Amino acid sequence: MLYFRSLDSIDLESLRYLNKYLLRYKVRILLGTAFVGLSVYFSILIPPAIRDALDFIIAGTEKLEGQQNLASFKELFGNEILKFSGIVIGFSLLSGLFMYLMRKTLIVMSRLVEYDMRKDIYEHYQKLDLGFYKRNKTGDLMARVSSDVSKVRMYLGPAIMYGIRVSFLFTFIIYSMFQVNTTLSFYALLPLPFLSISIYYISSLINKKSAEIQKQIAQLNTTAQEVYSGIRIVKSYAKEDAFRSHFESESADYKNKALKLARVQALFFPMMILLVSISTLLTIYVGGKLVVAGEITTGNIAEFVIYINMLTWPITSIGWIASLVQTAAASQDRINQIMRTEPNIAVSAAQDKPILKLKGSIEFRDVSFTYPDTGIIALKNVSFAVNPGDKVLIVGKTASGKSTIAELLLRFYDVTAGQILLDGKDIKTYDVQQLRLSIGYVPQNVFLFSETVESNIKLGEPAATRSRVVEYADIAAVDKDIRDFPDDYDTKIGERGVTLSGGQKQRLSIARALIKSPDLVLMDDCLSAVDANTEHQILSHIDKDLRDKTALIITHRVSNVLEFDKVVVLEKGEIQDVGSHSEVIKSNSYYQLLNNQ
Repeated sequence: MLYFRSLDSIDLESLRYLNKYLLRYKVRILLGTAFVGLSVYFSILIPPAIRDALDFIIAGTEKLEGQQNLASFKELFGNEILKFSGIVIGFSLLSGLFMYLMRKTLIVMSRLVEYDMRKDIYEHYQKLDLGFYKRNKTGDLMARVSSDVSKVRMYLGPAIMYGIRVSFLFTFIIYSMFQVNTTLSFYALLPLPFLSISIYYISSLINKKSAEIQKQIAQLNTTAQEVYSGIRIVKSYAKEDAFRSHFESESADYKNKALKLARVQALFFPMMILLVSISTLLTIYVGGKLVVAGEITTGNIAEFVIYINMLTWPITSIGWIASLVQTAAASQDRINQIMRTEPNIAVSAAQDKPILKLKGSIEFRDVSFTYPDTGIIALKNVSFAVNPGDKVLIVGKTASGKSTIAELLLRFYDVTAGQILLDGKDIKTYDVQQLRLSIGYVPQNVFLFSETVESNIKLGEPAATRSRVVEYADIAAVDKDIRDFPDDYDTKIGERGVTLSGGQKQRLSIARALIKSPDLVLMDDCLSAVDANTEHQILSHIDKDLRDKTALIITHRVSNVLEFDKVVVLEKGEIQDVGSHSEVIKSNSYYQLLNNQ
């Protein structure tokens, strides 16, 4: 079951989940690390070259003291300055080349992991059961697969890349500095311990605030998604201002949290600049004394100043890297919560499996079911049997448990107590994917994708030809409507079929279910928005062309078109009556009322 831990409990352990991706691309990481080392190595060779050039110029200037001969100056310095310039340019170009290769390996690696993560999360979403989606908001789930993964990528790419580079720079520069003079190195590096303490303190604040921001982003996504999905209701009730105010309130909350994080992050940069400036001043002051004492040269001071400047970005980036790592840890923790959620009903891939052929016998044995998240008791000790090819009518008042029967047959849920037998076998023994492929299901709440009319119908049978699509559209009495659309069967119907009427949506959904020639048909109150003639046409097809197929028709109204073999009357989750039409109409007042309407 999905749960949320407190923000304070989030730590870097959540990033361990990414190790499998890092191992997958270990060659790129090793190459990238090598390129980082080479880039840093050639950049570290530049300060000694400048030191030697400066010491050479100072020594040469002393030799020419009192001389005003330009020719002598060119003779002494010209070629050497060109040589030193060439060395510096050469090292710079080599450092830049390996830096380019570093980005080509490590940054590209992070993009590949980002792709893999999104694919893995999406596939995991597909495996999770219906209860999971009732517990969690769509906007929050979208935020995890988009915004959270992007935050994690920043850790896998820039944070790791610059982290490795900082490590190499510190190692090479500190080694080079101590090789020159221990005393000067000590004073130049004196501010670094204070930097470490400040990073440790501020990182914990960044961690907490980053998690709060990610949670608020999910809330913003949820709010926007719900408004856009229900825009008809929003406009019909003239509630645009109310929802705008609500969104502005949520946005203001996000802004305030983001500003708090920005203020914390803003502490890093002035602190880094201050500490680097102090290091530079100490280097010049202590270095000057050592020059006077004859322990180092003037060129060494310039070399140390360059080293300190080279450390400026690494020192400054420590705060940025820490921020990226903490933000990624908060985001990865949210992703881990999803990836560790196991479905109550395992779904395996249906490829390369034999097609399941159902005879269509159904038996409910003392079935009881309570919805796990709400605690609502939907069915209580329900028992009835259906023979292969039977047409069964299931009626009852609202919330009597009719739709639950369809959901249990599709194994959206498993029974709380009792047993469901399908062709004499416990329904739990069937592969879930194969089972659902053998059932034609028309839900009460129709959902259509923002694709073409043909694509929506072919969802039931992807290999269907256009002529077969037209055939079943005609069976569902929607072909004439489709012919009036601008692009016929190639017309895009908009998000959730927004361009269609309620009746057209229902009929497309029926065509989609019947085109797969299912062994078992479940129709959940899907004729409520169609007229009597259309209903007659659809039920006539079920009566004639699906004569040998079992069909369960869940409805609030009774049709005289289809002669039902069995009628099941539900009330408050219990069977009130079951039998043939003639038997139930004599004994059940509710069924009598439906027939008289």
